Amino acid sequence: MYICICNAVNERQIHAAVDAGATTLDDLQFELGVATCCGCCAEMAQEYLPGGRCSKVCHSQSVAVELDAAPGLEAGQAANSFPIALVAAA
Repeated sequence: MYICICNAVNERQIHAAVDAGATTLDDLQFELGVATCCGCCAEMAQEYLPGGRCSKVCHSQSVAVELDAAPGLEAGQAANSFPIALVAAA
């Protein structure tokens, strides 16, 4: 989706800039030119910065956790073969 129509900046470009370290609207303006023409997109562009509604706030990571064996299983034997993803909010 385009965020800045004047400069043809889309949300993927903004996410990439944030992933590369952009933390302020000034950073996005310098890197992408977003909100440097009419300014109508400034508020939406800020939503992609850390803490904004559109920022990436979660990530998933696989973690191995030692548990007591279930009835009928020996210690270290799995009851299933699929991993359980844990999600943490930043």
